[in-house]
Parts: sequence; C-alpha cells; structure tokens
Amino acid sequence: MKNLKIVLRDTGAVLIAVGVITVFINFISFIFGEYFAIKWFFLTTLLFIAVGSLFRACGKTDDEAKIRHAMITAALSWIIISIISAIPFYFIVNEYYIPAMMEINPNIHFDFLSALFESVAGWTGTGLTMISDPELLSHTIQFWRSFIQWIGGVGVIVLTLVVLARPGTGSFTLYRSEAREEKIHPSIISTVKTIWWIFLLYTAIGIVMLFLGGMPLWEAINHAMTGLATGGFSITKNSMSDYPTLTQALIIPLMVAGAIAFSTHYELLKGRIKNFFKDIQTQALLFLLILGTILLTIFNFYHGDFPNFLASFKHSGFQFFSALTCTGFSTANIATWPEEAKFLISLAMIAGGAAGSTAGGIKLFRLILLTKGVGWKIKRVFLPSKTTFPYRLAGKSLGKEEAIEEISEAAVVSFLWMLLLFIGVLVLLYTTEQSLDNVFFEVCSAQGNVGLSVGITGLGMNAIAKFMLILNMWIGRLEIIPILVLARAILKGGKIF
Repeated sequence: MKNLKIVLRDTGAVLIAVGVITVFINFISFIFGEYFAIKWFFLTTLLFIAVGSLFRACGKTDDEAKIRHAMITAALSWIIISIISAIPFYFIVNEYYIPAMMEINPNIHFDFLSALFESVAGWTGTGLTMISDPELLSHTIQFWRSFIQWIGGVGVIVLTLVVLARPGTGSFTLYRSEAREEKIHPSIISTVKTIWWIFLLYTAIGIVMLFLGGMPLWEAINHAMTGLATGGFSITKNSMSDYPTLTQALIIPLMVAGAIAFSTHYELLKGRIKNFFKDIQTQALLFLLILGTILLTIFNFYHGDFPNFLASFKHSGFQFFSALTCTGFSTANIATWPEEAKFLISLAMIAGGAAGSTAGGIKLFRLILLTKGVGWKIKRVFLPSKTTFPYRLAGKSLGKEEAIEEISEAAVVSFLWMLLLFIGVLVLLYTTEQSLDNVFFEVCSAQGNVGLSVGITGLGMNAIAKFMLILNMWIGRLEIIPILVLARAILKGGKIF
C-alpha cells in the first residue's frame, strides 16, 4: 500500500501540473473569439486537477520514489494525460472541423479513438495525424496541437519537477523515468530549470527567425514550437511544401537543435564551442545527416521523378534531416519515392536523435554504444586471451564490467524496441493491406516519434491499426521499460510493489 501511495502521489502531481498549464489555452480562445472552445478546455482542466487531486489525496506519503515507482508513474501519467487531452479534440473537432470537411467528404467521421490518436501523437511528439486539412481547424485546436507537442517534447514529468521544485533523490528518479539521464547541474531542479530556459530561448529565436523569413506570425509561432520539439504538427495542409525554399531552410536549424542534447546546448550557450562539437552524439548526428543526405539524393536522382540533381538534393536533404531529427515536417510526397529511399528514411527514423534531446528513435548514444561493443568484441577475439585494453567511450575510460553493463542495457532496449516495431508491422500488414515498404515506413515513423507518412494514417484507418500505432507511439516516447514495468504490475495485481 505504501508503494501504491507513492505512485498515486506522483501521478497526481503530474496531472495537476498539466491541468494548470492547460488553463493558458483559453487565452487563445479569447484572442480569436472562439468562445465555443472554452467550455471544453475548462472541462479538460477540471478533469486534470480533479483526478490529480484525488490521486494526491489517496497517496499521502513522504517516502521517496524508487525507480520502479517512477517508471510506473511515467507510464501511467502519459496514458491518463493522453485520454483527458483527447476531450477537446473530440468535441471541438466534431463541432468545428468535421462540418467543414463534410462538404468535401459527406461520410467523414471523427470518433474518440481518432481523438485519442491525435492526443497521443501530440504528447509523444510524433506528428502523425488524423487531420488532413489542419488549416480548417479552429485557432484554439491548432495551438493545442502545437502546445502539447511543445510540452511533450521536453516531458510532462520535467514540467512537473519545475512546478513542484521538490528537492531530493526522488526528483532525479522521476526525471530518469522519462528516458532522461543527463544532469547539467548537480541539482536536478536546477537542471530542469536550465532545460526549460534553453527551450524557451530557442523557441523565441525560432519564432523571430521564421517570421523574419517571411512566415506569417501565427504560423511562425506554431511551427517554431513543433519544429524545436521535433513534433512536426503543422497548421497547413501540405506541411512545409508550400513555403519558399528560404523558409524551409530556416526551419532546418530548429529541427537539428531539437535533436541535440540540452546539456550540449548548455555548453554552446556558455561559449564552450569546442565542447559542443566534441560531444560524441552531436558528431554522430552531423555525420549521419551529411551521409544520409548524399545517399538519399543519389537514390532519388537515379530512381525517382526529380527533374535534376539540385531538386533531388533539396527535397532529399530536407526529408532526411526531418527523419533523423524525428521532426516529421515534409516538403514532398514520400509515398511516390523509390523503395530504397523509403527504406533509408525508415532507418533514420529508427536511429533518431541524441539521448537527452526532444527527438525519438532508439537514440544515437545507444547506437554508438552498440558499435563500440562490436569493435571491443572483435578486438577481444583477435588479441591474446590475457591481453587487456582500455574501454573508452566519449573520451572516458570504463571498467570492463561497466562497459559490459552499458552495452547490455543498450542491446536489451534496442532488441525490445525492434521486436515491438515488427509486431506493429505485422498488425498493420494484416489490417491495412498496404505494401511491406509502406507499412514498415509508417510504423517506424510512429515508434520513432517522427510523423512522416506515406498516406496510411488517416480517419479511414482500421480501428486495430489506429490502436497499434497509438501503442507504437507510446512505446517510442517512454522507451519500453516503463511500459513493461506497468504491464507487469497490472498482470501481477500490483505485486511488483
């Protein structure tokens, strides 16, 4: 019972924190005169605070959270937040968007599962969407989509730690539960405050940069938020494709910034530029961006429909940057691209950005670890049995046991990630009757929290396929282990405590 109280207490705190920030959405409703939306956001806020307060009342305890409690808290919080956040999507979209869309398609239907899909896609920073014409949405819902991606990119628990500012080891345990490890300062509260200051600063810079680059202010605000959060929700039908080349180029630095760890950005802002470029994940990200762009440009030039090499480079480069950073903005119809191009983009979505960033995927640090592990294993095979050699990673020396532990953890998470990816592929193959390359692409996009699509995701999807992609998005955002811990707790009737 004591352990259950810890989970209820901390989950309640997260829900209350999200409820408090939801209040600010009503300012958008007032600014644009969309008063019909206020009642639904008032209900959403009320539910967040009511459920959170109930959990807090049932979880009165001063005990610190351990890692198993924190993982269950993270997994449970993200489920409840997504469900409650689906309320404004369901009611406002049906009240405002669907009537407009019925002139185009009289049979269009937006059920609660579709609303939940949109909510999960937002909070997880995925960007896959049930909304085919986002420019027809009310301003309030347009901003709600951008806002939850912006908050979700950093993490709801990271937000909660700023609001509560509760010192102690329990705060760091909660911080780790949301797939974060890096500490900018010795104090975890100082760390999360610095993360938010960096995020706010970059968002402001992004808005100004896009606005000066010719993007209307409202569009600049929304796209800067979702670009930096590597979420990819757009308020235009064709994402970035209708903007001029200069505007498309200006959003690329935002996508790249979102895929670099906050601790590395801190080094840059402190003027330690060498440390910024010495970061092993940043080096890997820049190397893969260059290599992937070259390969994708060649694939599309020789096997695609682009009229010349420059056009292939422009669109291939943007899409590869969008895929590897897990942003999901697009400038072209990827469904028409050759299979090898779609496969390369799928690999980029699996890899993802840096650990400690807003990007999804397996994370570059794990791929670096696994690559190092292969090298160490080969070296061990060819050297005499009693020979010792240093295990070095990112300029640091590791003991043999520590190195094995790090590699084992990366291998387990990566294996489980790929296993659940293939389960998603099998389910979508069965329920959508799409080709393997398209299904593989769509599931990689969902579980990598990217949002690029080849046209599978939409209101007409089979309900099982929608639910599977929701699960893939959730798995991708929390990196599997917290979800497995929650599932075990449920199956064991809470005995994990």
